[in-house]
Amino acid sequence: MKRFLILTSALVAVAATAQAQDRQVDLLSWGGAYGKSHVEAYAKPFEAETGIKVTVSDADNPATPVKAQVEAGNVTVDVASVEYADAVRLCDEGLLEEIDPAILLPAEDGTAATDDFIAGAVTECFVGTDVYSMVLAYDDSKFADAKPAGPADFFDTAKFPGKRTMRKGAKFNLEFALMADGVAPDQVYDMLGTPEGVDRAFAKLETIKDDVIWWEAGAQPPQLLADGEVSMAFAFNGRIFNAAQGEGKPFKIVWDGQIYEMEGWVIPKGAPHLDEAKEFVAFSTAPKQQARAAEFISYGPPRVSAAALVGNIEGTDVPMGPNLPTFAENMTQALGSNLDFWVDHDAELQERFNAWLAAN
Repeated sequence: MKRFLILTSALVAVAATAQAQDRQVDLLSWGGAYGKSHVEAYAKPFEAETGIKVTVSDADNPATPVKAQVEAGNVTVDVASVEYADAVRLCDEGLLEEIDPAILLPAEDGTAATDDFIAGAVTECFVGTDVYSMVLAYDDSKFADAKPAGPADFFDTAKFPGKRTMRKGAKFNLEFALMADGVAPDQVYDMLGTPEGVDRAFAKLETIKDDVIWWEAGAQPPQLLADGEVSMAFAFNGRIFNAAQGEGKPFKIVWDGQIYEMEGWVIPKGAPHLDEAKEFVAFSTAPKQQARAAEFISYGPPRVSAAALVGNIEGTDVPMGPNLPTFAENMTQALGSNLDFWVDHDAELQERFNAWLAAN
C-alpha cells in the first residue's frame, strides 16, 4: 500500500510538471531594448514563478499582425504590446479579449490596482505597462557650439545643419510641427482639431521634407545617428537612452517638446492560451515588475506606487529616475498625446500624410 501511495504521488507530480510545461504564453513585443525589458522584467520572472513558458517574438508594430491574425481566424499571439490608440481601435473593432480589472494585483500597501494606475491606464481591453515619449535627440559631436534646445531647432536646418529622421506617420509629427511653429503644448490639440491647424502642421513639415529620412522601426533612428546619416532624430526616448547609456553613443535628449503616451498589453480575440495570457498580464503589471522594467529602459511605470520602487539603471549605480519621461523636470514643456483625438482622427490624418509624402 505504501509503495502504491508513493507511486501515485510520483505520477501526480509528473503529471503536474507535464501540465505546467504544456502551458505557455506567446508574447509579441517590439524588439530592441524595449523587448529586452519585457524579457528580463516580465517573461523570465513569470516563468520562474509559474513554470509557464513565455516565447517572445517581435514586430515593428505588434498591432498590425494582431489585427491580421484575428481577422484571418488564425491567432498565434496570446499577449501583445501596443500603443494606447491602437488598443482602443482594436477593442472597438471587436478584435480583443476583454480584461477584467479584478485580475490585476493590488499595490504593496493593499491599494486596489484600479486606484493605483494613472488615469486611462486600464480600459476594457488594455492594461498599461509604461509611459514612453517621442523626443528630439541629437548627436552631440555634430554641434560644437550651439545645441538644439526644442522643437523649433529641429526645423532650423540653417542653424543646425544635417538630415533629420522622423517616424513615417502623422501621429506625433503633426503635434511636433505645431510646437516648432510656436504653438504652446496645451494649445496643440485645439489647433490640430481645426482644418487650419492641420494645414499649419503640414506646412511646417513641408519646410524640412527634403531633409528628412523617414523611419518605420524603432531601432532605425539611433542607427541613423550612429552612422552619421542624420544629425537629429525625433524618436522613442528609450531607444536613444539605450544607445547613449548602453553603447556609449554621444546622443543627447531634449525633453522640451516631448510627446508622451502609454503602451500596454492586449489579448487578441481567440488567443490560444487565454488563461495563461491573463495570468501573465496580472503578474507583469504588478508594481514591482513595472519598476523593474523601468530599470532596463527609460520608460516610466504607469502605476503610482511603482515610481518609488524604480532603482538604478541596470548594471550601474546611476539612478534611473531623471531619465524617465515622467520625471518632474522633464515634464515642464511636455505634451500628453491626446488618445481620444487619435482614435477619432488617425485614419484620415494618416491618409493625408501618405498623400503628402507621395507628392513631389
